[in-house]
Amino acid sequence: MVAQHKVVSHEEWTQARKALLTREKEFSRQREALARERRELPWEEVTKDYVFDGPDGKLTLPDLFGGCSQLVVYHFMFPPEWDAGCPHCSFWADNFNGAPVHLRARDVSFAAVSRAPIGKIAAYKQRMGWSFPWVSAGEMDFNHDLGVSFTPEDVAAHAPVYNYGSDPGFEDREGISVFARDEAGRVFHSYSTYARGIDAVNGTYQFLDLVPKGRDEPTDGFTQFWVRRHDEYGS
Repeated sequence: MVAQHKVVSHEEWTQARKALLTREKEFSRQREALARERRELPWEEVTKDYVFDGPDGKLTLPDLFGGCSQLVVYHFMFPPEWDAGCPHCSFWADNFNGAPVHLRARDVSFAAVSRAPIGKIAAYKQRMGWSFPWVSAGEMDFNHDLGVSFTPEDVAAHAPVYNYGSDPGFEDREGISVFARDEAGRVFHSYSTYARGIDAVNGTYQFLDLVPKGRDEPTDGFTQFWVRRHDEYGS
């Protein structure tokens, strides 16, 4: 593909690049407008008392805010029966280590949540060399209520229960949920996104979108066939 690509003079290249820059700027304005609409969505109050298992004991949903007024949760696919986290969620999680300190500077806390027991989470986290907060939701309703865990019956029936109308495919799926907390301590669910909606937080994909071959994935079938946990490449 690279050898067959069109090659032009510097002047022609600059002209083509400027034309694309105009479209990129328009896309940036559209993205910013969409972000404003996202922030303006109505909220729903969280009235259930969710309690998670953390490395140092029990944590409520308000505890995950850690003194901030906003919380981002990454729903990491790691069901109780697995011995390691999903390799594809791990591909995303490799981008998370540096984020919490910067998010906290903007009044945002971050945590990953999985259904696996905290012991398995801790062991896998150590294996991967990650430092971001990660807690266990166990078998409580949190993942089901946030639309990332499903009953075997829903999966078998291909019920449209994932991503506001899609077949879940598995009992656990990936996603991001956002919460806000007011001065009275009430917690609100402000946003959730799933499937391709989480692409923006994967830095590797953003780099791949810049290079000539792009993501180089098939348009049909299992697009992420190439993804491995970062300690499994070449094995």
